[in-house]
Amino acid sequence: MTTHPSPNDGDRRRAEFVLAVCCLSLLITALDTTAVNVALPAVGRDLRAPVSGLQWTVDGYTLAVAAFMLLAGSTADRIGRRRVFQTGLALFTTGSLACSLAPSLGWLIAFRIVQGLGASMLNPVALSIITHAFPDPRERARAIGLWGTTVGLSLAAGPVVGGLLVASAGWRSIFWINIPIGLAALALAAVIVPESRAAAPRRPDPVGQLLVVTVLGSLIFAIIEGSRQGYGSAPIIGLFLLAGVAATALPGYERRREQPLIDPAFFRSVPFTGSFLVAVTAFVVLSGFLFLNTLYLQQVRGCSALHAGLLTVPMAAGIALASPLSGRLTATRGPRLPLVAAGLLITAATLTLTGLTATTPWAVLLTAYVLLGIGFGLVNAPITSSAVAGMPRAQAGVSAAITTTGRQVGNNLGVAVLGSIVAARTAGAGHAGLAAASHPGWWILAASGLLIAATGLAITTRRATATATRVATRFPTDPVPPAVSAPSTPGVRGAAAA
Repeated sequence: MTTHPSPNDGDRRRAEFVLAVCCLSLLITALDTTAVNVALPAVGRDLRAPVSGLQWTVDGYTLAVAAFMLLAGSTADRIGRRRVFQTGLALFTTGSLACSLAPSLGWLIAFRIVQGLGASMLNPVALSIITHAFPDPRERARAIGLWGTTVGLSLAAGPVVGGLLVASAGWRSIFWINIPIGLAALALAAVIVPESRAAAPRRPDPVGQLLVVTVLGSLIFAIIEGSRQGYGSAPIIGLFLLAGVAATALPGYERRREQPLIDPAFFRSVPFTGSFLVAVTAFVVLSGFLFLNTLYLQQVRGCSALHAGLLTVPMAAGIALASPLSGRLTATRGPRLPLVAAGLLITAATLTLTGLTATTPWAVLLTAYVLLGIGFGLVNAPITSSAVAGMPRAQAGVSAAITTTGRQVGNNLGVAVLGSIVAARTAGAGHAGLAAASHPGWWILAASGLLIAATGLAITTRRATATATRVATRFPTDPVPPAVSAPSTPGVRGAAAA
């Protein structure tokens, strides 16, 4: 006798397919982020780009993501998450094609910004889609664990994939890989991902969005260009002042709005605020490490892009092993253990590199890469779990977007700050002084690891958890509709069974 799946089985299988499509979008955005770092020396040679130009090649993308991710999250809550998700996939894929054809550094940076605009519509919206696809808290925790694993594996594989592509077909090929994956995700999203909206979405907040763009844009521009123009120059001082004024005005303005872009009340939750801080700090570590390590391996040690990518395999292995473990630990024991362990391992790894020289033994480098990989692999699942668990589902899009924005802010700051330190300390010295010039950067990353561990302890106390409960009661609940609109999906159930 044939056994038919129960409705619950069908819902679970559909949710698993939704998770797979969302992870596919994360794969290309995360892979792209780290693959580009390996290609930077080749980009610099081909397009005659200085260090600041290489910084903008990375930060043009991440700045667009960070600046517009909140807008994407709230817009998705309002007009439909699948619609925004598909728009992001189309824009990211088109931007990738344009990057592969860029005739100059300026055009490459411009097309990277287009990519970033598309990516800003993907990760937070996808996380919101996952949150609604898995209403059961335990199943949602496992799904978020797989999401975190995808983050870790994608970021880890990026340098290796990037090295292989640059060595075989040149730096432009790193953008080609996004095109077939992006098109596949776009087609699958149309037939698998259900449409969903918040029951009470917020109205547009153009002033709040403008303040966010002003803070991030002026701050990152001042940090990067300050190393070239001088941090005491009038334009750079003016940009820092502008960033400070906008950052001060933003919470005051948002508190007066009935439906703000960034609700300051979210930050009254200690777990949510802590997860945002850890997200920023962890990605300062990752982006700073990738930027410094890429320049060191290729410009100081003379490695090819392929060899530089292969040397990061131990880091990739560490992330691959630690990411699923972190998801299980977070689901069963909470975020404290993985966060504290992550911070301590990151500190140990970066302290190893504070004495970096042109002849540092390979065993020392590989040990540091393994420790850093395990540390970073442990950090993603508890960040996401703490942020989403502490926030009301009615604002799933924007609450997820705030923490994911923190990741991108960290990406921006890591490249901007550490790259500027290296640029200032190697001015006139060429590649010879790069290893010594990077020492302050490694000390900054070591301190970042300690901050992650301390924050992990602080946000997991009973008092901290109580603040999350109080914040959640301030918002209306948003039950998932029993019949969320979705296109028919012939064959999906049978495929899942197979």
